[in-house]
Amino acid sequence: MKLYRILLVSIIVALTYTSCETVDPFDVVNPNLSEEALVGQPNSAAIWLNGLKRQTAITVNNTFIIAEIASDNYVNTQTFYNQFVDDLTIDYQDDDIDDAQFHIARLRESALYGLEQIGPNDPNYTDDIQADYFFYLGYSHLLAGEYFRALATVPGGPLQPRSAHYELAVQYFTDSYDLNMNTAAILGRARANYHLGNATEAIADAQQAIALDPDFILYADFDPQNSTGNNNGLNYTVSDLQDALYDRGSFDDLQPLPRLDFLDPKFSVISANEDAPIPILKIEEAHLIIAEANVSTGNVPLAQQTLQDLLGVVNGRLVRSINDAAEDRSQRAPGSRPDTAVVVVDGRPGLVLNRDDGNVSIPAVSGTSVDTARILTTLGVDDMLELVYLMRQEIFIAEGRRFTDMGLTLVISQNEQQLNPNVASDQIIADIPPFLAGISDQLDAFTYDQTAYTVSIAVDVNEVIVANKTSDYVCPFE
Repeated sequence: MKLYRILLVSIIVALTYTSCETVDPFDVVNPNLSEEALVGQPNSAAIWLNGLKRQTAITVNNTFIIAEIASDNYVNTQTFYNQFVDDLTIDYQDDDIDDAQFHIARLRESALYGLEQIGPNDPNYTDDIQADYFFYLGYSHLLAGEYFRALATVPGGPLQPRSAHYELAVQYFTDSYDLNMNTAAILGRARANYHLGNATEAIADAQQAIALDPDFILYADFDPQNSTGNNNGLNYTVSDLQDALYDRGSFDDLQPLPRLDFLDPKFSVISANEDAPIPILKIEEAHLIIAEANVSTGNVPLAQQTLQDLLGVVNGRLVRSINDAAEDRSQRAPGSRPDTAVVVVDGRPGLVLNRDDGNVSIPAVSGTSVDTARILTTLGVDDMLELVYLMRQEIFIAEGRRFTDMGLTLVISQNEQQLNPNVASDQIIADIPPFLAGISDQLDAFTYDQTAYTVSIAVDVNEVIVANKTSDYVCPFE
């Protein structure tokens, strides 16, 4: 396996290119390696699959962290990470946005090359490897739809709406599932159908995923031992999110919304040579899709039962006991943020931890403040929809998902605009949901009374989402 990794690093370096969409990513520049040295070689398909998984981790690094900063989950308090998207300043000249687009495209093109060249010419190519190639191709289009209003589907091509990317994701996830009935593909297809508003199909896929594996998780795995370059590099596989949430200690770059304090840091050190993996698909989503569909038809009792089933999954997930004493909630201004367990947030106790009293227990996969009593006492349709979105926020924290739930998207990058003649002038302008544009500076705001130990969140974004549920930006089933 280590030999494979060394060869793979050389392959990826050889495939470096300068534009997301307009330069051939397979124009070899390494004089010591050619396509012929890889294509047609035994086991090259398995090696290429390792490269796709590595590229997935790199893509996660370049998408999830800016998505988390832009959302109400976290505020960025330092200068090490993006300083603009926090107040929804989404600018086509932002290098981080260019990197996000670049790496999504790179994942897509790498998967296509595996399907078209590497796999068919490998005598040891298997259906399982082909299924994985199709999966990662589908995942690249899923990310394209979730993070961008429009992107090209081929290098230098016309921009396609996010719905087109979701439809391609459905197609490729289906191709993957048909080969070996893998849970990742059917759950990915449920997610794509969810975004398309295809309730019947999404429910069927979600139920099938639960039947296949009721505890399913697919991770992006990081490889700090074999990572090179900086966090904008093509071979950087140190987890940026773990770095921001935990490893940088007292810098404490990303501070959570106080009512999410008990879930932070989701990703923390495992060992000196291993970063925590980040879920990219997990079965919790299947239950949430079904519950939201139940709510959309007004069936609150069925939604309540579905969410109780979900609690069973969440309560069985890994919890890590970690020393987080270096966490500096004060942000250099003592008393500016809650940092003790006696704090009550909007009338709810138990959401803030005291990190100076010893180890704290943090959900490493999924966590929620919602319990059975709260589910059973939530009776109205809109109240139940708001509860679903609260649980989505808590369960998917630090996984880049809240960004999409809020109706946010990134914008075509300046590099693409300059190199692709199909990009129109209006496509480099950010599309911020109107119901968020006027409160962009309040998404992370709160007031803290350090004498009374009470916190009041300025804006409950879940209420805002539900109040605007019929808009095209949010709530796909409404």
